[in-house]
Amino acid sequence: MSHGMAAPLPAAPAREGPRRSKWDEATPKQEEVARPPASSKRSKWDAPAPQADVKQQEEPDHVVEEQIEHARRGDGVRLAKYTTLEELDLVLPSKGYEVLVPPGPPKKRRKVLQGAEVEENGQADDGLCFRIGEEVTDRERLLGKGGDAAGLGTVPGDPRTLELQDKLGAAGVEEDSVDASILKLLWKVRTGTPHQRKNALRQLSDRARSFGANALLTHLLPMLMDPALEEHERHLLVKVVDRVLLRLDELVRPFVHQILVVIEPLLIDEDYYARVEGRQVISNLAKAAGIASMIASMRPDIDNPDEYVRNTTARAFSVVASALGISSLLPFLKAVCRSKKSWQARHTGIKVIQQTSILVGCGVLPHLRAMLEIVEPCLLDENVKVRTVSALAIGALAEAAAPYGGESFENVLSPLWEGLQLHRGKVLSAFIKAASFVLPLLDHSEVAVYAKGIMEVCLREFRSTDDEMRRSTLQALRNCISCEQVDKEYLSTTIMPPFLQLFWVQRTAIDRRMSQAVAETTVSLAGCVGCKEIMATVAKSLKDNNEWCRKMGLETLDKMLPEPGIADLDLRAEELLLDGVLFAFQEQVSEGAFSLFVKAFTKLLVALQTRAKPYLPQICGILKWRLNHKSATVRLQAADLIGNIIPILKICHEEELLRHFGVILYEYLGEEYPDVLGSTLNALCEVVRALGVADMSPPIKDLFQRLLPILKNRHEKVQENCINLVGIVAREGAEIVSAREWIRVCFELLDSLKAPKKRIRRAAVNTFGYIAQAVGPQDVLSTLLNNLKVQERQNRVCTTVAIAIVAESCSPFTVLPALINEYRTPEINIQNGVLKSLSFLFEYIGEAGKDYVYAVTPLLVDALVDRDPVHRQIASNAIRHISLGVSYLGCEDALLHMLNYLWPNIFESSPHVIIAVSEAITSLQYSVGPGVVLRYLMQGLFHPSRDVRQSYWRLFNDLFIAWQDALGAFYPGPVRRCTAHGSHFDLDVFV
Repeated sequence: MSHGMAAPLPAAPAREGPRRSKWDEATPKQEEVARPPASSKRSKWDAPAPQADVKQQEEPDHVVEEQIEHARRGDGVRLAKYTTLEELDLVLPSKGYEVLVPPGPPKKRRKVLQGAEVEENGQADDGLCFRIGEEVTDRERLLGKGGDAAGLGTVPGDPRTLELQDKLGAAGVEEDSVDASILKLLWKVRTGTPHQRKNALRQLSDRARSFGANALLTHLLPMLMDPALEEHERHLLVKVVDRVLLRLDELVRPFVHQILVVIEPLLIDEDYYARVEGRQVISNLAKAAGIASMIASMRPDIDNPDEYVRNTTARAFSVVASALGISSLLPFLKAVCRSKKSWQARHTGIKVIQQTSILVGCGVLPHLRAMLEIVEPCLLDENVKVRTVSALAIGALAEAAAPYGGESFENVLSPLWEGLQLHRGKVLSAFIKAASFVLPLLDHSEVAVYAKGIMEVCLREFRSTDDEMRRSTLQALRNCISCEQVDKEYLSTTIMPPFLQLFWVQRTAIDRRMSQAVAETTVSLAGCVGCKEIMATVAKSLKDNNEWCRKMGLETLDKMLPEPGIADLDLRAEELLLDGVLFAFQEQVSEGAFSLFVKAFTKLLVALQTRAKPYLPQICGILKWRLNHKSATVRLQAADLIGNIIPILKICHEEELLRHFGVILYEYLGEEYPDVLGSTLNALCEVVRALGVADMSPPIKDLFQRLLPILKNRHEKVQENCINLVGIVAREGAEIVSAREWIRVCFELLDSLKAPKKRIRRAAVNTFGYIAQAVGPQDVLSTLLNNLKVQERQNRVCTTVAIAIVAESCSPFTVLPALINEYRTPEINIQNGVLKSLSFLFEYIGEAGKDYVYAVTPLLVDALVDRDPVHRQIASNAIRHISLGVSYLGCEDALLHMLNYLWPNIFESSPHVIIAVSEAITSLQYSVGPGVVLRYLMQGLFHPSRDVRQSYWRLFNDLFIAWQDALGAFYPGPVRRCTAHGSHFDLDVFV
């Protein structure tokens, strides 16, 4: 210490035992309490299980007080029992607190979330976390116990799961019974995932006969009648019925009526696809059960008092007739229609003929006379409904047979004519329709007389209040106008004035079906008698206060242009018509009719051509005003119409208006709504096409700079029109933009190759070709080749198309060296992309490929012997295009060399490779000749291996079908000795 040195530390006492850490030290009291006696070395597993019925011994009061004192000091003593009220009084003040009743034991509440049971703490209890499950018997699993109803992945407690459990347990379903299997498969079809549905459908179809028709249909048909069945579930179950019927075949005969009860309502469903499915099922049922079973099952429903049942039965019979042939059903229909017991039976029989003619169409022609013989007596039936449906059936037969079969209808003309004079109301409507459909089929001088009589009846019924009658008269009028023998003067003076007066009113325009019929009839009249007077009525309707009238006028104008046209209009009529169109254009309110306005307005200006020039300034002023409208829909319509009338402006030599529109559209490139922006870009495309790049205003360089940011817009309409506009600039004014900008555009266009719409991808690859023509193929090609490394297949395919287009635009020799060099990269995607580029390249250049066949032959040969089947598939496609392009151009040696390497691939198992190889061999037949291919085939037609024979015979059948006449000279003939002079037998020469 005196020398400033620290005194030596005292020696540490010798330690006994292992070295201890400071964490091992504990206070003496803790050690006394926590450490067990040294003599007893016990584990927690040695302790006996606590018994619930054994009471804890009461501890002395001094022990309790000592534990409380330790707890108050925080010595860490753990109490061994619940705290009593006396103890709490010692710790807490006795005043200000309330003693509450202790709660009961906690209950775990479960919530169903995404197919699993989830506890309140958020942990999944079924499939989302690990737990030791209880053993579940097959019976319990079948009934949905254990978390999964019948193995379908359904949720316990779900109504559908409960329904399935009820069905499975209702009749004491056994574990491995047929009923349980059928119900589980049907439930998978109804509610399973797509993969489950596919497997279940396959099993039901394959095991249909083993299940049996009774067991299968007993569960399937009630499930189809379930009122809670959704549309997509019904579609799936109907598909099951369709597939099962094909397998069960004759076993379904006892169940025909039950199946029809379930399926027939589909025939009158509102959904078109449901009706198609119903017809398909009944058709398969008829083929499986036969005509006798179908007639026996539906015979009681023919005279059913319920019209709904009769209607569905008639439609089902028509499906049976189309499936098994009309001739097989005609004797039965003849007997039914001659029935004297029930008019319902006669009515249903005629209805069957009507529905059959609608369904089969011109297929009724071979049976037309027999069907008319059945219907003709019913035109004079005592029951009004039978007469009505008979007339409708004749009209349907005439409509289906048109324009043939006129001689078969001559016998029904007289009763139809009498019916026109005698009947009124709905019966007359049916007779008018029937007579008008029969009239165009006739070919004699009395057609004009019949047509005039029918039109007189129609003229009388123009004032009818029944809409069905009015539609029938309009249909009859159109049919009469279509006859060449009709008197045009009578139409012009007698029919047209009341027609225009009574049908071109607001009441007609409000009814959608009626307005369409009026528009079609008006167009027919205009084609027959001229459109001058009709256009005056149309122009008047265009200025009506009712929007429905304006819409009907536009529909008529749209259908009248370009045929029959407006060539006979005078100047005043043109002015009135254009004035009406402009009024309707500005007064429109409904957004649903905007496209109709644009289409009709465009057709009118196209029909006027140069006659529209005086009206163009006014039209353009209105369009410019609407282009600045606050409504995006109005701006969209204006932009669309500007794009449509640009060609008219060019025809009328309105260059100033074109330049003015170019400046205005350029200013609106900042449009925020993508649909409006897309239409604006489309209109700019039309302006650039009309003016040309040199005369464009604003300058193309300024316009191009505005287009580059828009290229990044991913809206489909904007993307397509912007790429088209860039392509026009690249094609017509590439020198205006620097090469660096074009390369920048190429990089932007690469993302467009991933667009979902094919039109966008096509526009992008075409633009690559234009840019390559402008700046040379090297830079563009390097960009595209780098894009072959991406993983997305669609992107790579579009890139290969772009490379082929670049090669076509800039000549193949500028691209092929880089492609062949790129093939050396040991990466599958790149090599496949190069092969596909070669395939597209030779497809595009055609005969020009003869100069490059020998250059690519080693590459294709290497691909044909590659282990990757996709290499061989794409190489086969390339050989197909090469062989078709260079046929008969002297490249047979290279093609034969490729055929030698192509031939071993005929034994491939992949369907895609087999198709590609077969198509390549078929194309080589045109280039190297069918005889050469036949010699290759001869060696394997009779091979001892069945697989080899199948491959060879499949190719030989294709060869024989295509080249039957050319193969005769190449067949191996019988071995015969030559004559002494070295000549052959005449038969050998002939063969």
